[in-house]
Order: sequence, then C-alpha cells, then structure tokens
Amino acid sequence: MPILASIFRLRSAAAVAIAMIAIASPIFTAPNADAAQTLAQVQARVRQLEEEATTAAEGAQEAKVKLASLNRTLVGIQAKEAVQSQSVSALSKTLSAIAIEQYKTGGLSQSLELLFSSDPALYLSAAGSLEAITRKKSVELRKFQAAKQRLTATSLTVNDKLALVKATQKKLAAQSARATAKLAEAESLLAKLKKEDRERLARLAQEEEDADQASSLAAAKSASGVSGRAGKALQFALKQIGDKYVFGADGMTYWDCSGLTMRAYQTAGVSLPHSSRAQYGYGKSVKRANLAPGDLVFFGRPISHVGIYLGGGKMVHAPRSGSRVKVASASSLGRKPFVGARRL
Repeated sequence: MPILASIFRLRSAAAVAIAMIAIASPIFTAPNADAAQTLAQVQARVRQLEEEATTAAEGAQEAKVKLASLNRTLVGIQAKEAVQSQSVSALSKTLSAIAIEQYKTGGLSQSLELLFSSDPALYLSAAGSLEAITRKKSVELRKFQAAKQRLTATSLTVNDKLALVKATQKKLAAQSARATAKLAEAESLLAKLKKEDRERLARLAQEEEDADQASSLAAAKSASGVSGRAGKALQFALKQIGDKYVFGADGMTYWDCSGLTMRAYQTAGVSLPHSSRAQYGYGKSVKRANLAPGDLVFFGRPISHVGIYLGGGKMVHAPRSGSRVKVASASSLGRKPFVGARRL
C-alpha cells in the first residue's frame, strides 16, 4: 500500500533488533550497562512499532473494504436519483400544461367550464377523468418527494462515512510516518555496532527464520486429514510457508495476514474481504475450547491479525514485516491477545 510503503525500507533493521534479544551482551560494544539497557529499550520500541504498523495496515485494509462498499451504495443511489429526476421532470411538464390551460381560459378551472357545458354526459366523464389524473399526479408527486427525502438522507449518511474513512486514512498515514521515524532511530542505534556484530546479528535472525520454517513444514504434515472447505483453505495456506510478509499483499509470493486467509478460503469457494476486522463478521463464532482445523483465529483489540487454526494449539499465518509465513502458537501474538474465532 502506498501509505505504508515507507515502513518496509527499514524492516531489515527491525529484524536485526529483534534478534538482539536472544544474543549475549558481549557482542555489543557498548562501554557500560546503561548503553546496553538503551539497546533493549530500542528493541522494545521496535517490536511495539511493528505491532502498531501491522494494526495500522489492517486498519487501512478495513477502510478500503468500507470505502468500496460505500462507493457501490453511492452508485446505486445515484442511479435511482437519475430515474426519479426524470419522473419529476415529466410531472412538472404535466402540471405546467394544466396551469397554462387554466390561465388561457381566464382563470376558470376546467372543472367549472365543464360544469357549464351543455352536455352533462361530457361533464361527468371529463370531470371524472380530470379528478383521477390530478389524484394520480398528486400521489406520484408525494411518492417522489418522499423518495427524494430518503435519497437526501442516505446521501448525507454516505458522505459522512466517506469523510470518516478519509479521516481514518489520514490518521493511519500519520501513524506510519511516526513508525518510520522510530525505525530510523533504531537503525541509527544499530549503526553504532561494529560491522562484524551487525553481520552476526543478521545471520542469527536468518537462522531463526530458517528454524521456524523447518518446524512449520513438519507441523504442516498434521493437516493432511482435514477435509471440506476448511481442509482446502488450510492446505493452501500451508503451501505458502516461507513466503515473505508484506503489508497489503495478497499473493502469490507476498502476503499479509488477511490477504493469506482471504486467498486460502477463496480456493475453497468462500469470498472474504481483505481485512482481519471485516473477516471477523463472517461465519459463526467458535469457542476457544471447540477450535477445529480451518477455523479463523483473531488477535488484537481492535482486531488487527488473523490466522488459520491448524490444530494442537497452533495456527498458520503471515506474522509481520521482516518475517515469513509460518506455523506458530495460536494462544497469543506478542501484545495482541486472542479475541475470538470464526468457522466458515
């Protein structure tokens, strides 16, 4: 996504910072304990910013889903408005013709002219027709006025929602800028390390990802017996193990969390929006104790992450920038708690 693209430039620095937590202090060339403590604080800030960036990205995806829905609604309303405008135009012409005719007759209404007609039968038939036409036009006018009022109210509602989406997108852009600044700060601190220390940290981070991939591939074998839609979705997601995480991506080599679950269930014939928060509204709720392979599991308040339950307390998911699709614990996700599950 354009709004969040700048965050990725520093994801390598973030991955390096995360790896530092597992490394003995001697490789860091800080002269005292205070400097080492500062590095730990930076690591904590980087991890927090990663979570905030992921939340912002999923918030942006939710905004896109809402915006698309609002635009579809607006198009429908505008089509109705065009039809109704044609109706009121035709009605106005008819009423204008009646008014002009009354003016030409010297102000006497057609009903009075008919009353003085020498042909009673003509009066009765014509008067009845005029009354019926007038009544019909009045009904149509009232219907149009009511429809116009509803249209105006709906249009105002849509405009309000569009304004809300724009405000949300603006807020997300500001959050992304702050996240980028914080990651730049972390990179500056890492730059103070010796070259060999930075290379070692990067190597250890890569080794950690490789170990995760190996364990993920081993865990994937346990899903071979799952059938139905859940089985198809789960098998698709497991085939993506090792693919990189990228904000806003939905395949086929890069994924974010909701992009992966969306495409996985698409292969099973289920249409989902590209948003973890929006996906939480689909299917039926499942208690944690009743989780089954293929269920969607959601994390964060507000919801900002989704994975597919594998079984045995594990899930397959696209976790964060700098990482890859993998199998992990489904109990929690860093600071993001488990909030619920849905079965499709």
